[in-house]
Amino acid sequence: MAYETADHETQYCFPATNSSCIKEKRSNHEYNIMYVFFLFLSAWTVFLNLLVIISISHFKKLHTPTNLLILSLAVADLFIGFIVMPVEAIRLIETCWYFGDTLCGLFMLIMGVLLTASISNLVLIAIDRYMAVCHPLLYPQKITTTKTLISICLCWFWSSSYSVAYAVSNGYFNTSHTFCYGQCIVMFSPAWRFTDLTISFLYPCTVIITVYLRIFYVAQQQMKVINAMTGEKCVMVSVRRKSENKAALTLGIIVTVYLFCWIPYYICTLTETTAIPSNSMTFLTWTFYINSSVNPLIYALFYRWFKVSIKHILTLRIFQPASSLVDIFTDYNSHAPLKK
Repeated sequence: MAYETADHETQYCFPATNSSCIKEKRSNHEYNIMYVFFLFLSAWTVFLNLLVIISISHFKKLHTPTNLLILSLAVADLFIGFIVMPVEAIRLIETCWYFGDTLCGLFMLIMGVLLTASISNLVLIAIDRYMAVCHPLLYPQKITTTKTLISICLCWFWSSSYSVAYAVSNGYFNTSHTFCYGQCIVMFSPAWRFTDLTISFLYPCTVIITVYLRIFYVAQQQMKVINAMTGEKCVMVSVRRKSENKAALTLGIIVTVYLFCWIPYYICTLTETTAIPSNSMTFLTWTFYINSSVNPLIYALFYRWFKVSIKHILTLRIFQPASSLVDIFTDYNSHAPLKK
């Protein structure tokens, strides 16, 4: 894509166009390093999230409401690695947009849907953990697989509808605001900037933080009660409570990491007075893109079932008969043939 000129000459994104943007000069060595790095990052993100999707989709024991929400989040993360990262990498490396104005608006729209879906899924995960820890007796009746699937569909529908409204209102497909040919930028109106800050960040973050504070408070109180109990029933309750609390802690870590990636970005959008992206916005944007590759690593560290399922997938044991019926919760470190 680069147009080679003499070192002393200015490079343009489209040399034959008078209104072309100026292209930043890079050496071949810089091009190669950057392309290899971002290609690896994108492929790694897709690979890790694909493992999560295959694991939850294949093993029937993992078809729980919580895991379905994790699956939905992994789908959003996978598409960020498959679509958003490569396109953003090309734009960052080439410093030009070569795909046309229509695809610029479409790309911004897709990115908005995926990012909105991610934060919406985190809200659903927080609510799911709240019911599991704070209302364990009501959880099986209130949070069912069917209700969770409906919630996920509504989540993606809401994300799509909001992103389309946001795109149309801010002129994603209107190129009159571009300063030169070869740009892909979006100018946000002050009203929509405040609206997006409220709907996409402040409100979901308030819900998530409030819910998790309640979860950890209730979990602490429950453990005090359990520690004061004795007998076999106490042991069974204790194991279940510890399992629920560990799941809440794991997902809480995911949410915390996600929020730490988003908070600087939204602070910057409030103070940013020029077109987006700038250098600072580009850095912060890539921070929460990379977050999409971090979530599966957290699963690998804290979820035993994910380690077991990876072993089954990479050794191709999922193609054996009745492999989907394997109880991977009891198959940990087991190398015996799968039960038929």
